Amino acid sequence: MLLEIHSKLPMRNKSNTRDFYEHLGFHSLGDIDYAEYLMMKKDQIEIHFFLFKDLNPKENYGMVYIRTNQIEQLYQRFIDDKIAIHPNGKLETKPWGQKEFSILDPDNNLLTFGQKA
Repeated sequence: MLLEIHSKLPMRNKSNTRDFYEHLGFHSLGDIDYAEYLMMKKDQIEIHFFLFKDLNPKENYGMVYIRTNQIEQLYQRFIDDKIAIHPNGKLETKPWGQKEFSILDPDNNLLTFGQKA
């Protein structure tokens, strides 16, 4: 039986990644600070990161779809906190019945937040 999924995304700089996700409201997990690995959590969501120093962000296609039950509030909080919304990812209702918006992290990993419309 499958119970959970925790995505693993590339990062070039652990400190920059941690700072970005803390700004989103995530906090670090774990008792040991591994030099090449980072685990972040917010509510029931965990995102793990592995060090990839040679990553070219323009060639990174890392993506995560995160479901929420407060899409408008989350979107407004990101706007208020000056978190850049993806130019093609403004909050809107999609043809497939989801209300969504997207942001990019410092390594060009795409985070899409969605809620049933």
